Amino acid sequence: MTLAQLLKQIEPKNERAEQETRRRWNACAKPLGSLGLLEDALCQIASVTGSADIDLEQKALLVFCADNGVVAQGVTQTGSEVTAMVARGFAEGTTPACRMARRAGCKLIPVDMGIKDFTPQPGVLDRRVANGTGDISKGPAMTREQAEQAILAGALLVQDCKQQGVGLLATGEMGIGNTTTASAVASVLLGCEPEAITGRGAGLSDEGLARKKAAIRRAIQINRPNPTDPLDVLAKLGGFDIAGMCGAFLGGAAFGVPVLMDGVISAAAALLAVRLCPDAGKAILASHVSAEPAGALLLNALDKHPLITAGLRLGEGTGALAAMPLLDMAQAVYEESNTFENYGMEAYQPQGGELCLP
Repeated sequence: MTLAQLLKQIEPKNERAEQETRRRWNACAKPLGSLGLLEDALCQIASVTGSADIDLEQKALLVFCADNGVVAQGVTQTGSEVTAMVARGFAEGTTPACRMARRAGCKLIPVDMGIKDFTPQPGVLDRRVANGTGDISKGPAMTREQAEQAILAGALLVQDCKQQGVGLLATGEMGIGNTTTASAVASVLLGCEPEAITGRGAGLSDEGLARKKAAIRRAIQINRPNPTDPLDVLAKLGGFDIAGMCGAFLGGAAFGVPVLMDGVISAAAALLAVRLCPDAGKAILASHVSAEPAGALLLNALDKHPLITAGLRLGEGTGALAAMPLLDMAQAVYEESNTFENYGMEAYQPQGGELCLP
């Protein structure tokens, strides 16, 4: 499969299924639209799967792991070796995301997209594109061909999950330096100055933050990415983890699986996906708004409303995992509530005003 073939498979949302889900919500014996974004989320899920019968029983989190050459510029608090350490933690079930995934009833799938000097580890899928990316402050992160390879790897993992019965996916990442690459991508796609959208990541000092902003500015000046060509932006400024997540969003849209977006890095990948194919947005659900400066800006660009606002910035897909129980509870109300007809009472009727967000 090529990227062009993948994009061609993505169709507009299924409005019939979306409307039927809204009709069923309105038949539940409660004030219309009173579960707000939770109702909207299930309607959106129906528009992706093509069915008003919602099935979220099997869930999976794809955690894309990769290293970034820009770490050499002192833009992080720790070294690249930490990426491999945490990837092994995923396989061993010891990271924060692992703990949260168990509580959420979600399978966690770590994926090696290009961890530096990583020894194959049982429990970590091997989808390596290269041994980490280039230093974006000195040249492109990857070739255009590598960017496409990584995108397709993410998309095909979604197809595999769909075949295994997964009804809800989430995206996560692990890669020291990836808030730098995500901020660089976001700066170009949003047309913002790097200084305005670059945060401290995992806790940089003032000096470290200054180095990070300078590295992003150099990367944009040297690589001169074309903001109208998402694949060019990804190849020149991104990471293999971002590319894999971009592919997961595209795969969700192509294969009919809703995908929960995590934080700012995931959102940068989602915006790349939507710029590659606007209809991909149908599959993307926003779990939370990141505390990073670019978080809200990216959500606005995607026209997505977060289910959670809690100042989260851990990564690993933890924000997406936190949203899963909310969707489970929404599904319980949707499937098991008494209807107005059951109670023998007149259904609520719209009385004007906004019932819920679009």
